[in-house]
Amino acid sequence: MSGSPPNRSAGRDAPSPRFSINQQTVKQWSLPELADGCAAAGVRGVGLWRAPVQEYGVAAAARLVRDAGLTVTSLCRGGFFTALDPKERADALADNRAAIDEAAALGTNTLVLVSGGLPSGSRDLHGARERVADALGELMPYAAESGVRLAIEPLHPMYAADRCVVSTLDQALSLAERFPAEWVGVVVDTYHLWWDDTIGSQIRRAGAGGRIAAFQVADWVTPLPAGVLLGRGQLGDGVVDLRWFREQVDACGYRGPIEVEIFNPALWERPGAEVLAEVLQRFDAHVMHVR
Repeated sequence: MSGSPPNRSAGRDAPSPRFSINQQTVKQWSLPELADGCAAAGVRGVGLWRAPVQEYGVAAAARLVRDAGLTVTSLCRGGFFTALDPKERADALADNRAAIDEAAALGTNTLVLVSGGLPSGSRDLHGARERVADALGELMPYAAESGVRLAIEPLHPMYAADRCVVSTLDQALSLAERFPAEWVGVVVDTYHLWWDDTIGSQIRRAGAGGRIAAFQVADWVTPLPAGVLLGRGQLGDGVVDLRWFREQVDACGYRGPIEVEIFNPALWERPGAEVLAEVLQRFDAHVMHVR
């Protein structure tokens, strides 16, 4: 394992039962290292990504996390629904059915969806979002049969062209609300949504409809790095009022996991156990506000 496991008995209470560490935050850890590190730290929730799970083997990964006493709080990611080419679209739907199968095998009821960007040469945002809705309509019955909820994640508008045409919680909810809340929800991610001055009312709308499927936290730091995708900040290092977000989702009835998802090469260069210990401390201070 990268670094020795933190000693949870040395001057620190057990982690919040709502805490979950997303696999990308400690990307330097293999799946077995992640399982061992979480067990040593008293962490019980993990968010997993498909590529490393597939590399390790879905069935083997499911056994690993189960034997470590871990709950998989989400699987990322499905989506990329916006292709115009019929074959590309069919391939995307097939891949999403496979993602639903993987989520079910891992024991998570939450599959995070990144909707996809504009097809090459297109400027039709509305049309792209409608293709997302069409894909949700095709996939929802299959997801429901598998006990997996589809969770639409809005991404910051800077990703609209190439990665995600769903940029706001309002847009995500307008898609989700076409379907039963039990099977289609939304992701509230502080990194992507902190800038929106309507976010409080949209979180209340999501809560009233029972639509919050996942809550993820990371900070926004400036100046932005060249590779913005990998520029999420450690909790407390940026401008996001993380505690406010947590209070908002709590106030509308969300009591589920809070995943720390930070894409940051500087964290990946450090020992995984050291990063996890620091994340736990920052989570208490900046998200839960434990003094």
